[in-house]
Amino acid sequence: MAASMASHSHTHDIVAKLWNLCNVLKDDGVTYHQYVSELTYLLFLKMAKETGTEAGIPEEWRWDALETLQGLKQMEHYKLLLLELGSSASGSSVLVQEIFANASSFIRKPVTLNKLVAEIDKLDWYSARQEGLGDLYEGLLQKNAEEKKSGAGQYFTPRSLIDAMVAVMRPQLGDVIQDPAAGTGGFLIAAQRWIQAQQDLSLLDEQQQKQFYERTFYGMEHVQDTHRLALMNLMLHGLDSLPDQGGIRYGDTMSSNGEGLPKASLILTNPPFGTKKGGGLPSRTDFTFPTSNKQFCFLQHIYRALVPGGRAAVVLPDNVLFEGNVGKQIRADLMDKCNLHTILRLPTGIFYAQGVKTNVLFFSRGISDRGNTEAVWVYDLRANMPAFGKRTPLTREHFAEFEEAYGSDPLGLAVRTATGPEGRWQCFGREEISARGDSLDLAWLKDDSAEDGADLPEPAVLAQEAMVELEGALVDLRAILAELGEEVEELV
Repeated sequence: MAASMASHSHTHDIVAKLWNLCNVLKDDGVTYHQYVSELTYLLFLKMAKETGTEAGIPEEWRWDALETLQGLKQMEHYKLLLLELGSSASGSSVLVQEIFANASSFIRKPVTLNKLVAEIDKLDWYSARQEGLGDLYEGLLQKNAEEKKSGAGQYFTPRSLIDAMVAVMRPQLGDVIQDPAAGTGGFLIAAQRWIQAQQDLSLLDEQQQKQFYERTFYGMEHVQDTHRLALMNLMLHGLDSLPDQGGIRYGDTMSSNGEGLPKASLILTNPPFGTKKGGGLPSRTDFTFPTSNKQFCFLQHIYRALVPGGRAAVVLPDNVLFEGNVGKQIRADLMDKCNLHTILRLPTGIFYAQGVKTNVLFFSRGISDRGNTEAVWVYDLRANMPAFGKRTPLTREHFAEFEEAYGSDPLGLAVRTATGPEGRWQCFGREEISARGDSLDLAWLKDDSAEDGADLPEPAVLAQEAMVELEGALVDLRAILAELGEEVEELV
């Protein structure tokens, strides 16, 4: 235990040193997110050297060639390097080309680049290799997400939540695992870790190993800078992303790209919140219920992408639980085609937009498409919970009682016992939900903190909550106008 803590501490120290280097770039007007992207290029070159995986990088563009240069020559070489490695003409591997696709530097001063290269070179890379370079990079991504000014929290799900979702879903060898809104790859990597902790992969034959590393993990991310972070993250965890294999693809799941993702036996994801820009419909043509609401679009993709008997755990905001019109139709379709067996009501304040209230929906695809949901169990982890943030971080321990209540069956079929009207664990029959107009906004606990005026959220949080509600109302109104055959005018 002591050795493990020391190891974690060392990784934390390296992450802190890397993060502090962003101060070097402040004078160059570089944002936090730009800094992480810039660091990704440099760390990729350095880590490729440290791990002996430079084969995909032409010799003239490797770390040693960059590190030996100084001043303006180093700067010119670096900018040319970014262009060359993103080009197929350079002779770099497909993965390298994807990581450096459309890459450009935000560094303006040669002295700044020289400082970054020198400081990265000085770090204790031997210890970093021993502890796992993937953990180091994950720590850096988490640091970026925690920094409010970076705006990165929108694609970074708290790792404690991811680990809890993975633990109850129990990924296993033979699963095809998908994240259609992959961000930096946190769900796929957590699933990989879970399988590796349960299974000695060295006992697998060559074909089984190939299947695990190349045909198990699939994702899609439509923001290019985030996509390159994800590729780097996967690579450092031993999961390369190559054409016609697993990995995180660059593309929009709400376009025909999403239709190309393989059917999955397990989907783990946190889709983006909000509506499609301009309020338009996604370009996909295979959805039964067209809508501009991103979450409802992703929800349709998810339950359609599951193989019979496949399972999913999905983070969704409250409006998905109660919105009418097309929202009601999609929820009814979900409960027909799938067994929606569990909802976890999450605490507020755990994402970048603090006012957004979120849930995790757990469901499995039925063998038939009718009447699969008989009852929904709800665990309320929101009422009377502390305000989470930097001072009170959300940890895995906060999910311990939920995981125990969920039980050992990933399909939600374990014997469950409700905890009574004052407890956090309740069951609602399908008929009762139908009587509520198929609303899944199932709450019963009095939230004392919400009743206390002294504990009201900050004005910005309240404003965020109001915006979410208004966006939902606008979606409903647009749907009504569309049904009436009226043209919807876009607000400027």
